[in-house]
Amino acid sequence: MTATATNAGSVAERDWTVHVGGRPLPAAGRCDVEDPATGRVLTTVPDLSPGEVDQVIRAAAEAQRAWALLPARTRGAKVRQFASVLRDHATELATLDAVDAGFTLPVMLADVEAAAILLEIMADHALALGGGTYPLSGNLHYTLNQPYGVVGRIIPFNHPLFFAAGKVAAPLVAGNAVVLKAPDQTPLSALRMAELAADVFGPDLCAVVTGRGAVSGQALVEHPLIRRIGFIGAPGTGRLIQREAASAGVKYVSLELGGKNALIVRPDADLARAADSAVSGMNYTATAGQSCGSTSRVLLHESIAGQVLENVVEQVRAVRVGHPLADGTQMGPVIDRKAYDKSLGVIGQATAAGAAVLAGGGRPDTVGPDGWYVAPTVLGQMTPDNPAAVQEIFGPVLSVLTFRDEEEAVAIANQSEYGLTAGVWTSDVTRAHRMAARLEAGYVWVNGSSRHYWGLPFGGVKASGVGREESVDELLSYTETKAVTVVLE
Repeated sequence: MTATATNAGSVAERDWTVHVGGRPLPAAGRCDVEDPATGRVLTTVPDLSPGEVDQVIRAAAEAQRAWALLPARTRGAKVRQFASVLRDHATELATLDAVDAGFTLPVMLADVEAAAILLEIMADHALALGGGTYPLSGNLHYTLNQPYGVVGRIIPFNHPLFFAAGKVAAPLVAGNAVVLKAPDQTPLSALRMAELAADVFGPDLCAVVTGRGAVSGQALVEHPLIRRIGFIGAPGTGRLIQREAASAGVKYVSLELGGKNALIVRPDADLARAADSAVSGMNYTATAGQSCGSTSRVLLHESIAGQVLENVVEQVRAVRVGHPLADGTQMGPVIDRKAYDKSLGVIGQATAAGAAVLAGGGRPDTVGPDGWYVAPTVLGQMTPDNPAAVQEIFGPVLSVLTFRDEEEAVAIANQSEYGLTAGVWTSDVTRAHRMAARLEAGYVWVNGSSRHYWGLPFGGVKASGVGREESVDELLSYTETKAVTVVLE
């Protein structure tokens, strides 16, 4: 039996459950989890009803009361311990994500480490919860940062364990309990994470619910004990969550949504490094292009477009596509049939509108008929209104455009409804700062792309969301400020 079959078999044989009070919750329904490398059902997980979600949330509320009374540094120490536990189980967790999501094992191992780092960073920030004093009069004026209670976090499929573990860090350090809605497509590592979390924090403080987002996710959003919600995912779902939350009460909702991110290459840039950055920024070998922060539009100055594009195409054609656990694989499948059809559909629309396929463009020849494999693709010779230059594809499709001058480059970059990330490649420091300020994006690289620097606020503008994560800003957003005045005169 192959290692691939062994991993899939062990996943299928396991009884995946949600826990309440340290015991399995006897959920009435189950839903399928698909293996994207084959298109077949891998296993099943609980499909929780609103009533079952309510049980999880109320148990979390009970656990939160004692947790909130602990000093912030004590909570931080527990969160740091949790980071260590994740590292101890890194291979297990990364393998679950490789099987469940179709991403390669080395990338998923890096995701576990990134989650552990975020947990540690939030533990480091614990002293930021000290509030402040205000010399406004002869009286004593100070503020307290107090937790909301139970926080709802809803995450996407493209970094399953990284988002599951990394995004509970700030709420926990801030003194909240967390109920995390696992992705419909990739719930397995989150369920295992919840078991590990219970060993560190006790039952219910860091809980996971599974099932169809339209049922269990909506139940989480609308629950009266959930007053703070953090969502990462598709723009349409984010707007739906805003509406559902508002219909149920007054809730603080932060959103990290999609992007159609531009990477601008000026003629004075280091062109070889810029080409490398265009390929790495597309995240072909990280998530098969399924990343909201991917620089999926590359804007090349017309004087150097041919030289850079030749380099980019050569690198993209060399990406090895195959089963995520097979030796030598650099890119696996996209997540499901819907993502597969969308990627191929937009490629078809783009070529019908005049774009040229320079690499990829369909199903790769290196795989069989099973699974949701899309060849890493580069599209060129397109206008800024081409469907592939406008739509967030969320697949391995890079769109390349040209520009004449700085004004045109900024105009093309900013015409998108999204504003998550952007990049500028230039050796002119003055121009770099000027363009960074003018680009409508929440996270800008100069002479770089894709990489996150933990501790630096990450988030978008316009349709890409509200709020900032991966920083002390995120930690403080999971508290409410209480102002206190002690009258002394």
